[in-house]
Amino acid sequence: MPVKKKNSISIRVDSDLKSEAEEVLDSMGLNYTTAITLFLKAVTNEGKIPFEIKGDPFYSKINQKQLQHSINQLESGDSKRKGLIEE
Repeated sequence: MPVKKKNSISIRVDSDLKSEAEEVLDSMGLNYTTAITLFLKAVTNEGKIPFEIKGDPFYSKINQKQLQHSINQLESGDSKRKGLIEE
């Protein structure tokens, strides 16, 4: 069987994330190359990202509309202070 040519992938990630991920991968006996290869094989085999990706509800249109409404009330002086449940 012929040897397949290998290419490099270069990515930038937060240094803390890189360190934390490296610790987890080390505990599994994996390195970045093996982990990324497993991820890419799952993507190609399944034809999708191999885990669920969810949006943050904070950025939903409904929430953003409500936040903008609250900002407008504050800026116009048409707002009332509400106490916290603990108060």
